Amino acid sequence: MSDTRKLTKMALLVALTCVSAYISFPIPFSPAMVTATTLVLCLIGFLLPPKEAFITICVYLLLGIIGVPVFSGGTSGLGKILGPAGGYYISYPIAYTILSMFKGKTPSFFGYFWRSAVITIPITYIFGMIGGMIVTNIGLEAAIAGYVLPFIPGDLIKCGIAAWLSVKAAKLNI
Repeated sequence: MSDTRKLTKMALLVALTCVSAYISFPIPFSPAMVTATTLVLCLIGFLLPPKEAFITICVYLLLGIIGVPVFSGGTSGLGKILGPAGGYYISYPIAYTILSMFKGKTPSFFGYFWRSAVITIPITYIFGMIGGMIVTNIGLEAAIAGYVLPFIPGDLIKCGIAAWLSVKAAKLNI
């Protein structure tokens, strides 16, 4: 694949991640929002090699840190990374680069689905919980109730959609 094609693919995925952050809504019992960003991050993990996935996610995070409103709900700033939901953002380059590393050689819906569910969900939730516990000074039970349980069904659905889209993209050689 040419460098131009790689960079274009990475740029489009950064843009898609930025747009996906606007597809979000708050839930009353958590400082974090439900967002489509995790679906796009799974796509990044499946469609890019690890180094490119890492760079793409870091570019997205840097855009938000410098003030471009690309975080959930159209927010931005370093305060978002250091806030109650900051642990989730910190987990992104780690979780989705690892997903890219272990996505397997042959794209398949079930392979992609279980890998995204088993790799990204636990890593993201652990970072999110720890960040929330540190910033809001809550205990483990409250962190699980506010940072994990409300998001499991939606994240499993997003993993499934990302797996399906990624297999379709692989067939089209995207």
